[in-house]
Amino acid sequence: MEKKATNKHEIYYQPKDVWVGDIMPYAKDGKFYIYHQRDERINGPITDPFGWSLATTTDFVHYQDFGEVLKRGSDQDWDQFIYAGSVFEAKGTIHAFYTGYNKEFLKANKPSQILLHATSNDFVHWTKSANALQLKPQPGYDDRNWRDPAVIWDEENQEYLLILGARKGQDKHRLTGRLVKYTSPDLTNWQFKGDFWAPNLYTMFEMPQLFKMGDWWYLIYSEYSVKNKVFYRMSKSLSGPWLKPKDEAFDGRAYYAARTAFDGKRRVLFGWVPTKKANNDMNNYEWGGTFVPQEIYQRSDNTLGVRPIEEICTAFSSRKKLGNQELTAVDTLKKQVLIHNTGEHFYFHSTINFDETVSDFSIRLYQNPATDESYEFRFNLDEGQLTLDKNPCYRWYQMMDKGLNRPIKLKANHDYDLKLIVDDNILTIYLDGVALNARVYHKFGRELAVTVTNGRLKLRQSEFSNDYQK
Repeated sequence: MEKKATNKHEIYYQPKDVWVGDIMPYAKDGKFYIYHQRDERINGPITDPFGWSLATTTDFVHYQDFGEVLKRGSDQDWDQFIYAGSVFEAKGTIHAFYTGYNKEFLKANKPSQILLHATSNDFVHWTKSANALQLKPQPGYDDRNWRDPAVIWDEENQEYLLILGARKGQDKHRLTGRLVKYTSPDLTNWQFKGDFWAPNLYTMFEMPQLFKMGDWWYLIYSEYSVKNKVFYRMSKSLSGPWLKPKDEAFDGRAYYAARTAFDGKRRVLFGWVPTKKANNDMNNYEWGGTFVPQEIYQRSDNTLGVRPIEEICTAFSSRKKLGNQELTAVDTLKKQVLIHNTGEHFYFHSTINFDETVSDFSIRLYQNPATDESYEFRFNLDEGQLTLDKNPCYRWYQMMDKGLNRPIKLKANHDYDLKLIVDDNILTIYLDGVALNARVYHKFGRELAVTVTNGRLKLRQSEFSNDYQK
């Protein structure tokens, strides 16, 4: 298979000639350690073995690359592939619990996935456990799906708690996905304690994580059986119950496998935006892509919102002030072009306000002035939805946009902060703690426009930049 062309990203992290997979972040003293999988796609996505690579950053603008640091085993070892896990410090040592996967082991009646362990003193050089610590799938659970461990110290019970994604039985179509748990007093001797959370909602859990903010525990996880998104639950106790917020996601379909890390000041979400097959808007998503960081914050009602990384926004210099705009439409749609030539790497920021008669407003990107074709982030106030689609869609349909939607609940005559980041074929929009990422390929033109239907829309303090300075 011919190797696909590499990316042209200038803002988000994706090393040349590889695609970023699951990320195992850790943070300390203002530095983020980004352990991640790099897929070369020699024979297609996630077909060729990989270990864990490492990059570090303090600002998500500049990165130091260490290459592969936790190396995969041979084709005869359990860690032929090193799937996801977690990194943490305890007792003066840096630990990694990770998933070993060997695609040939099922043929030999061995579990294909198993939990393994390694240690480090400097975050870069790793030693796999000499005692061959192995946590195998338990009886009754699927021996093909036993992965993505995450470890925390449970202060209340004075023990380490490890959770991972699993499935009961061998039928991958049944909604038996669950999180299971082990506990340990010393990180060496582990006892299986059964199910941690089994909601009967999904076929499988991936990339679970527990963390605490204030008085609340939060459980983050990804699932690919229903919506293929990153979700969260919240609880006052590690023993549950795990409450579902009205908006249970951080982003849309094009943001997956996210975990968080806290550097002492902020908690950042580490997920990837997938590519699409054959680089075509009409096609489905592939495994792996580009790392996009987002900051998590706690709202006044203790639910979680996301916002862009401040350093990424401030790295855009030579900003053009667009002044104030006001669009009014009585029973029609009104459109105004803001920028005629955006380029392919740019930032837009505005304070918006709309009246009570507005049905929807939108931001149109990569718009072609001759054909009026564009990608459109539409805030549909009547339906309470933010969506991304191609506009116009004639002939129906022209973009596979399933899952590119987020719930919104916006009030008339209220100021909202809107931020938009475009990095080549990745579009990211933020408003009121809601984010939506998308991957697009066709790029019809270079205009940036705003629209409103049935009412008045005001934009104040608008600014634009396509000058990203590293």
